Amino acid sequence: MARKLYDWFDARLKLQSLGHTLLDEPIPGGASWIYVFGSATLFLFCLQATTGMFLALYYVPSPDAAYDTVQFIQHEVQFGWFVRGLHHWGASAVMVAIGLHLLQVYLYGAYKRPRELMWMVGIGLLLLMLTFGFTGYLLPWDQNAYWATQVGSNMMASVPLVGDVLVRLLRGGETLGALTLSRFFALHTLFLPALIVGGIVLHLFMLRRAGPAGPWSVAEAKQRSETFYPRQVYMDAVVMLGLFLVLALLAGTIEFPLADRADPADHTFTPVPEWYFLFYYQFLKYMSGPLEPLATWVLPILFILGLLLLPFLDRNPERRPSSRPTAVLAGTIFLVTIFTLLGISIRDLQALPKLDPSVARGKSLFAQNHCMACHGLHGEGGKVGPDLSYVGNRRPDRDWHIRHLRDPASVSPGSIMPKFPLSDREVNDLASYLLSLKGEAAAPTEGTLETDETEYARLPYVPSRVHA
Repeated sequence: MARKLYDWFDARLKLQSLGHTLLDEPIPGGASWIYVFGSATLFLFCLQATTGMFLALYYVPSPDAAYDTVQFIQHEVQFGWFVRGLHHWGASAVMVAIGLHLLQVYLYGAYKRPRELMWMVGIGLLLLMLTFGFTGYLLPWDQNAYWATQVGSNMMASVPLVGDVLVRLLRGGETLGALTLSRFFALHTLFLPALIVGGIVLHLFMLRRAGPAGPWSVAEAKQRSETFYPRQVYMDAVVMLGLFLVLALLAGTIEFPLADRADPADHTFTPVPEWYFLFYYQFLKYMSGPLEPLATWVLPILFILGLLLLPFLDRNPERRPSSRPTAVLAGTIFLVTIFTLLGISIRDLQALPKLDPSVARGKSLFAQNHCMACHGLHGEGGKVGPDLSYVGNRRPDRDWHIRHLRDPASVSPGSIMPKFPLSDREVNDLASYLLSLKGEAAAPTEGTLETDETEYARLPYVPSRVHA
């Protein structure tokens, strides 16, 4: 029955000839694990596209709703946390895969004739993937996303003549806002995927026309040849399965938390870009003042042009690394520089004070639900409820806070603070944040939390989204 069904489709779609085209491509020198990086990159891009489509079902690209919809995906949608985790870790994995693929091509000299155009298309795909990462970073609309995008877009202003036009075009106006988020979402989900799919198709077409480069030894390549199926297909499939299992493990065990909701008025926030931009972030620190344009557009443009023109600059016909000392030395210097800058940046970030993830989530909930409409913090906020500036000193008992958040009147008789439908996790996170509100000075001596609550109970209830 299966054979008849296959024959029926084959008679109409010519599947046998298609299978021959896709699977019987000869590989000079035979199959090798070193050739898996291209297939791994393609698999990871497909994974990003798939998870991105599911995330887009719930995401709303507006400043008022973006942050809340990401929170909803993370905490309310069934398996939303897993899909978002796959998308987040997949973005890092695809950058690693692209880097390893380019490194392998560079090391093997596979950019030389007749594969110059294929190399140039590959560099274009790298730039598109970096743009993918940049546009996607803004979509959660948290503090880190907002201010990192602010820094990134400001760098365009240093480009002579067209800098201001580029910034306004990217933002949709003078400042980051609703149009910026809408444009980034359209770029991330419509324009860039279409360009990348077109680039991948063109890249594969050129690969089929020029053929795989094979090992750098011409003699070794001529001694042996092997079709893409079955061994190379098996190697690629093993790597794809391994990648998916690793990403699934990361998505299931390490949550990617959000920062606070984006606040354009908070100019004290220091953003941190994704790790694959950290080396450039560190480089910019050394190029401030009059050297800034050199770092923001002169060197990047020269570097991209150098990569695109590499097949024409490297005129050595040999592909063996030992026969290309200049190219190998240049590549080594570049990698050492990148990893040195990356290491310094990571070291500096590790030295910064860490905020417990539960405390961070509690702080986000505190702000998200406008708790300061009634409660004060260090001279700011409302005075309807008790001041919480040093509540961690006054009330170091986690159980008390949990019971209070679940049912305020049960621990503070007469309290008019209503019950709110909080999940167990949200209650614990809020308790963690309240316990973190401590100071070196002793808690205020006038009035305890109980007396504050008693005073609070006498006040008329003002409806609001307050729950802490």
